[in-house]
Formats: sequence, C-alpha cells, structure tokens
Amino acid sequence: MTELIIEAVKAKRTLTELSAGEFSTVKASGMIFNISRYRAEGLGTVSVMRGSAMLGLMKMDTVIFTPDERDLPLLSYDRIHVAGKDTLIIELYDTLLGECDLSAFDRAKEYSEGTSDHDLGAHWYDDIKLPESISKRGKKKNSSVFDLLSLAYVKTYIDLAATARKCDPKEKTAKNALYVEGLLKNGGPSTDAFKKAIGEEKTARLFRNVLFGTEQ
Repeated sequence: MTELIIEAVKAKRTLTELSAGEFSTVKASGMIFNISRYRAEGLGTVSVMRGSAMLGLMKMDTVIFTPDERDLPLLSYDRIHVAGKDTLIIELYDTLLGECDLSAFDRAKEYSEGTSDHDLGAHWYDDIKLPESISKRGKKKNSSVFDLLSLAYVKTYIDLAATARKCDPKEKTAKNALYVEGLLKNGGPSTDAFKKAIGEEKTARLFRNVLFGTEQ
C-alpha cells in the first residue's frame, strides 16, 4: 500500500529522494524499520518508514507529510498488520497558519462506511488533532476497503496542495516544529519506542532531520 501512496504523490508532485543517513535502518520495539525521505516539489517533506518483525508476520508502515510551502495540516498515515488484524490510522494535525478548507475529506470518509473505529486512547496532542482524522481496525476482509480509504485520503490531500495558500517556509516550519518538539517532550506511542531503542538524542535527530524535516 505504501508504494501506491508514493505513486499517488508522484502523479502530482515531483519527488526527490534525500538521504536518511544513519537512520536508513533503525531497530525499535523488536521491529526493523527501513526509512526513506523525499522532497515533494511545492509541498514539503515526505518520509516513509517500513517496519517488520516476527519474520514478516507483523508489519507497520508509516508515511508522514510535513508541508512547508503550502498551508496544509501535517498528515501521518500508519498501517499495521498483525495476527490477522488490519489497523489504519490517518491523523491530521493543526499546524496551520491560517484557514484551510478540509471539507473534501468528507467525501474520502465515505469509503469508511460500515467499518469499525479504533479507540487510540487519550494523548497530549488530541487538542490539535483535526476531526478529519480517522482510526480503523478490522480483519483481512477489510483490507481492500482500508486501501481505498487510504488512497482517497492521500489523493485528497495532494489535490488540496494545488489550491491551499502558499506560505513562507520558515514560518510554516516553525509551526511544524511546535508539534515535533511536543512529541519529543511529551512522547507518544512511536516516540517512546524510539527513545527506548536509540535514546533521546538520536530520536530527536531522527524526528527533526529525517521524519519531519524541521531541521536540516
């Protein structure tokens, strides 16, 4: 699915792969993550993590969009396959400098009709998580629907980039950094796992320099 997401981006934006350096492969929580990052022309940073464990029986893919040329929310996509279960999490965070019409996501959400929501519990970032965010859990029979939902969300996001307000990259990056620094300070499921595996300093470099691109 991750490959299809990247292809959907390439269909509308030129993607230039950048080096992930020492973080091209990272071990955390018993999983091996292969990490890559890109520059999406006219949009911002796109990072990809592909994780696997238990001889491939558990897989976790993450794609993060951190825009700095268009005033869009930060978007993260997580897909987890384990023990016959399929979990899809797409979160949009309010890193906006101004107004942005996100009503197009209502149409994308229509693909989720008849699927079960997944309770993620309470986290510090809930106050800036936008209502367009979704979290679903199902079984293999739901995977094709989750695939359609994922592509609908990403294509909607990329289409919005064509009309969203252009913004000052430095100002936008500063707003994105507030979220990233919040993760590093207050934690989160993935943040905590990386801190435990590679330490706070390396996690900070991974997040700032590679995954979110708030520092170069």
